[in-house]
Amino acid sequence: MPLLQQVAFILLLTVAVYLFVRKVREIRRNIFLGSSTMRSGSERQRWRNVLLLALGQKKMFRKWIPAVLHLLVYAGFLIINIEILEIVLDGILGTHRLFMVPMGGSYVLLIGFFEILAVLVILGCVFFLARRNILRIRRFHSPEMTRWPRSDANIILLAEIVLMLLFLTMNAADQAAQRTTNPGLRTGTFPVSGLLATLFGGWSASALRALERTCWWLHIAGVLAFLNYLPYSKHLHIILAFPAAYYKRLTPSGEMTNMPAVQREVKLMLDPSAAADSASDALPAKFGARDVADLSRKNLMDAYSCTECGRCTAACPASQTGKRLSPRKIMMDTRDRLETLGKTSRDASPPQDQEKLLLDGYISAEELNACTSCSACVKECPIGLDPLDIILQLRRYLVMEESRAPAAWNDMFGNIENNRAPWKFSPDEREQWIN
Repeated sequence: MPLLQQVAFILLLTVAVYLFVRKVREIRRNIFLGSSTMRSGSERQRWRNVLLLALGQKKMFRKWIPAVLHLLVYAGFLIINIEILEIVLDGILGTHRLFMVPMGGSYVLLIGFFEILAVLVILGCVFFLARRNILRIRRFHSPEMTRWPRSDANIILLAEIVLMLLFLTMNAADQAAQRTTNPGLRTGTFPVSGLLATLFGGWSASALRALERTCWWLHIAGVLAFLNYLPYSKHLHIILAFPAAYYKRLTPSGEMTNMPAVQREVKLMLDPSAAADSASDALPAKFGARDVADLSRKNLMDAYSCTECGRCTAACPASQTGKRLSPRKIMMDTRDRLETLGKTSRDASPPQDQEKLLLDGYISAEELNACTSCSACVKECPIGLDPLDIILQLRRYLVMEESRAPAAWNDMFGNIENNRAPWKFSPDEREQWIN
């Protein structure tokens, strides 16, 4: 590779890595706007979640066909990009197929394996494009899936197809060029590109080298562009699925965190002598969450990790009965508000937008009150995200800070306080209920 091309490659690589790191640091700062939460539970169970949910995609296999294809696309794309290491070193050092000579015959086997995976990735991407745009699966066309969220998946799928085709064409042009300059070279060294190389039988060596170099540059530029697209896309879950699975709560889903001060008041109500030892508990500064900064860092990381697949909304009984609630929208709104707040907090000139907070500004009370706390959304999420916890925190603020519970709920609260049961019957008459 000429020196000028080496310099251009190093400059391209440096700019791409810099932009990616800058965006990742920005996302990290946004997540750290949330409150810190103590991690509890077995480390062994957490690593098991990483292996089964993030790496093994266990929950995806409730539907085998899309699960297998998704695993092929995911694993294939990651494994194939191991060859990016060779491309990067070739670009920096000005070499060509640096690993071919040291690896010998195993290099041919490895690239051949990559090429077979590339074909499977292309087939998987075509299948997923058909599901979204021809079969039009319902959960991909919900109201919250507007122009950008709907286009995001198509952009990624098309980009993966193009990158795989560039990879195969690059190898095919390289082999065809070698056969042109070395007629005695045996054909079929690589299983897929070896067949494609026959399509370039009448090309000159210089034209083939130009095609190979063009595909090489487009492939590496495409990979670096893909890298910088990820942090702006729902496909950030490719990275965040692993920490999200690791920090997944190990307690039962839907279990709310007790507030010691409130718990003391309940104990005092039920038995004044039972809470004497906790009389010094201070009241919390705020009940629940009004904005993203009131949520935990795990909640905010979940929002960035959401794949927008819609399995949570498809399983939500409130959503299926026509209510406005969509757990996917809850995650998307949280991420959108976090991005806005993060941008505002880094810019000292404009004041923070206090009129459009997460509660009411993005997520309405009607959506929160529709939730039955059944945990179907948590159960269905492929990587174990928890939109229910965000809903409960927002609803806790709605009820305990603003007293905006529905009238039927207030009646129930009053009955529990006065009668120690949701029903309007005196505790002295409780035995009559069974008659």
